[in-house]
Amino acid sequence: MSINWLRFVSPSLKKPPLFHLCHLPPPPSSSSAVIVAMSYDKELAAAKKAASLAARLCQKVQKALLQSDVQSKNDKSPVTVADYGSQALVSFVLQQEFPDNFSLVAEEDSKDLRKDGGQEIVERITKLVNDSLTIDGSYNVTLSTEDVLKAIDNGRSEGGSQGRHWVLDPIDGTKGFLRGDQYAIALALLDGGKVVLGVLACPNLPLTSLSDAGQHSPNNKVGCLFFAVVGGGTYMQPLDGSSAVKVQVSAVENPEEASFFESYEAAHSMHDLSSLIAQKLGVKAPPVRIDSQAKYGALSRGDGAIYLRLPHKGYREKIWDHAAGCIVVSEAGGVVTDAAGQPLDFSKGKYLDLDTGIIVTNQKLMPLLFNAVRKSIQEKASSL
Repeated sequence: MSINWLRFVSPSLKKPPLFHLCHLPPPPSSSSAVIVAMSYDKELAAAKKAASLAARLCQKVQKALLQSDVQSKNDKSPVTVADYGSQALVSFVLQQEFPDNFSLVAEEDSKDLRKDGGQEIVERITKLVNDSLTIDGSYNVTLSTEDVLKAIDNGRSEGGSQGRHWVLDPIDGTKGFLRGDQYAIALALLDGGKVVLGVLACPNLPLTSLSDAGQHSPNNKVGCLFFAVVGGGTYMQPLDGSSAVKVQVSAVENPEEASFFESYEAAHSMHDLSSLIAQKLGVKAPPVRIDSQAKYGALSRGDGAIYLRLPHKGYREKIWDHAAGCIVVSEAGGVVTDAAGQPLDFSKGKYLDLDTGIIVTNQKLMPLLFNAVRKSIQEKASSL
């Protein structure tokens, strides 16, 4: 598999940004790409299994939440149970499969659960995890509450540029989860600081394009699993495990025909800046606002052509919010960079050091998008 590289020279920058994929440099030949892809077969199988189990646990919790007559916006316990339960399941499965070489960088730890008053929630989490393992049938084990807490705490790794590290967001999009909207279980593998594998389980994402059926069509089946290995392309399959299909990003070249994704929550991204960028590009369609890395999955199959993630000043992006989505999009032919056109660097620990934000599109639109982003950022700065 060959990978096309694209350079675009901006007069406002001293060095031209290099638009490329977010993980490995281009393989020297198609045969070597096949070798690279094959070397992660066991890891991919384990990641898909772990993410699918976690997705089913989260679906069970969300269904009970949405059916509850006593649902309260202030009651965060359902998402807490699902979040920790998802992390415990993924951690347990991966450690079973890779007992001698297991490192996990994840969002949660058990500190709050171990406080006074946390025992009831821990017991609920433990029951959900054990029920999930029993239904799966692969592991003949019953975990204690302490086993579950230890599994959660396995996510305390700092990551870095050496060795292999799994990267997990057990529920990306907690507000979407509480609303009954989009969320994702996002799992990636770093090898030598590079993202080499990614899995996105999106329980509420329709199997067909959002543009065809909308997010909440009653006749549209939901539940997608996206997965990608470096050099191997990106695939999507239903969460029930039926056959996978290869996906590609949108081939749109004219920005006026492009639609774009952005965060549902205004607190997560500057919608006014996104609007200015869209205006400069001549984008006519309104933005599609959905939660979580489900946006990366939807973009990888061509539902939209652009994703803008432009957080407010002072926010630091975490690697688990983008690692899986980054490789899923780039292996589908897309490009993921920061606002300066630089690749995302996942080798420096839990955080990404970025210029302003993250921009995602196909290779042909990226030069135009990059120009619009830089001009809009400069205009916004000069107006302050």
